Amino acid sequence: MIYSVTLNPSIDYVIELPELELGAVNRLTHAVKLPGGKGINVSRILQTLGLPTTAWGFLGGFTGTFIQDRLDAIDMPCDFTKTAGDTRINVKLKAASETELNASGPTIDAAEIAALQKQIRQT
Repeated sequence: MIYSVTLNPSIDYVIELPELELGAVNRLTHAVKLPGGKGINVSRILQTLGLPTTAWGFLGGFTGTFIQDRLDAIDMPCDFTKTAGDTRINVKLKAASETELNASGPTIDAAEIAALQKQIRQT
């Protein structure tokens, strides 16, 4: 079993448009919301390669529920520590060039950190 840890996961909201015009209404040509974060991405690749993996980390709020639901939908084994704060949303804007708007994650309190540490130690 290979465990990945994503301390600051996100919903990656990827949007595409022909060009971005600041100060105007822009119409998207495509939009998708994906579970993001380096550890989640590693587990997704490992799963695609047929290797046993489980994703760990912190999830909270409606955004954390969205990520959990999306990972469940692809049968990705995961065991996240729940947090009081909402998991962040990042925007990836693809026009003539790519622009990323990355939010800060929630504050993780000492009890939440201790819960993840305990999970790691018991494995």
